[in-house]
Amino acid sequence: MTAPTDRTRLRRAHERGSYDAESLYKVLDATCMCNVAYVIDGKPYATPTLHWREGNHVYWHGSSASRMLKKSAGAEVCLTVSILDGFVMARSGFHHSVNYRAAMLFGTAFKVLDDEKEARLDNFVNGLWPGRMDVLRPNDPQELKGTTVLGMEINEASAKVSAGGPVDDDEDYELPIWAGVIPVETRVLPPEPDPRNLPGVEMPDHIRDFKI
Repeated sequence: MTAPTDRTRLRRAHERGSYDAESLYKVLDATCMCNVAYVIDGKPYATPTLHWREGNHVYWHGSSASRMLKKSAGAEVCLTVSILDGFVMARSGFHHSVNYRAAMLFGTAFKVLDDEKEARLDNFVNGLWPGRMDVLRPNDPQELKGTTVLGMEINEASAKVSAGGPVDDDEDYELPIWAGVIPVETRVLPPEPDPRNLPGVEMPDHIRDFKI
């Protein structure tokens, strides 16, 4: 990764920012959902999608008919992720806040070549559920043809993390008002079998043990 740029340098609460690869990877790998912002005919758009990281590259995919993917290939995009970790309840409305982890990446998206596309998609599935592709039917050529994978090298990016309790004005600590943090987390609930599963088909470990 490069040093902070004018676009990635944090100007407010800069002490919460990080620009090293390890800090950024932790945020990117902690969630599989992102938003990709781009421009079509001079107008801004932002599309939610799933992403995955391989080394110093991040990837996302969608339908080959997607206008977003067609217009993004070879163009500059901004990819962001955000994770809400808690509501910070202070003694004044002004000091209420949230705990979060976030990342912002800038770069030029590239289209993954056809001879590499299947491997990228398999890595996406196996990255979430190790060994999943080993038990699935092979990818259909038409399915691969109908899917576009875009990637971006991670060079211009920043991560920002906010954690901890409320910080109130000194005089407000004398007020009889409850303050603290309401933690927020994403939970994985027990898997729900498809009623059309064949008799005797057991739930594999990569489903039973799935965590995020």
